[in-house]
Amino acid sequence: MASSLARRKTAAPPASKYDRRLSEILAAAVDVFCEKGFAAASIRDISRASGTSLAGLYYYFKSKDHLLFLIQQEAFSTLMERLEAKLAEAASPEQGIQAFIQNHLEHFAGNPKAAKVLSHESDTLKGTYQEEIAALKRRYYRQCLALVDRLKSARQLKGINSRLAVLSLFGMMNWIYTWYNPKVDGDWRQMAAQMTAVFLHGVLGDGAAGGAAGNVVPAAEEEGNQKSASERKRDMAVVPGRSLQKT
Repeated sequence: MASSLARRKTAAPPASKYDRRLSEILAAAVDVFCEKGFAAASIRDISRASGTSLAGLYYYFKSKDHLLFLIQQEAFSTLMERLEAKLAEAASPEQGIQAFIQNHLEHFAGNPKAAKVLSHESDTLKGTYQEEIAALKRRYYRQCLALVDRLKSARQLKGINSRLAVLSLFGMMNWIYTWYNPKVDGDWRQMAAQMTAVFLHGVLGDGAAGGAAGNVVPAAEEEGNQKSASERKRDMAVVPGRSLQKT
């Protein structure tokens, strides 16, 4: 696996024939996994969808597990690369949070099938593949945690639990592939603006609002406890995942 990943990183610029073809194959695989699920999909299905022979596919990946790994690796690597560029222009903690939300929604509103695959297949990979993706998820989560901690420090929000705020934000963003309709909800920029406002107003609410929220926490916890294990797991599947439960 290491040699395959090294080839992707060092061999050719993004516009190379190899990378263009790999991107096409990954996109075709996302379509197939989204429609059939990882377990039911076959390499032959991906061969037909991508217009590539079975032998030709194995030039780009070793196995179906490796293919799913590449899909997830590309998604999270792209998210973080674009995020770094956006954060470089953020002049305040609020703008940093806004940049994070915009980046996440821009990617997944434009790639709803990829969002579904990442969510539904979040626990499919095992061994080294799973460990590498879990490390990428932790890095992405910790980037968001650092942004919330910066906001907390700058605005002296002593009563805010940063971990809870971050996981709540991911819970708000991760499910858009199930309901987002641009004709009703606007484009991703409008959606990001509203989600940013919802998140920041909650974080920056006054003491009275915080007290009122505190009064309903037990009921919210009770409702959460009634969810099935699979529902709770899928709430956090796209980004944090099970690997962050002890973070």
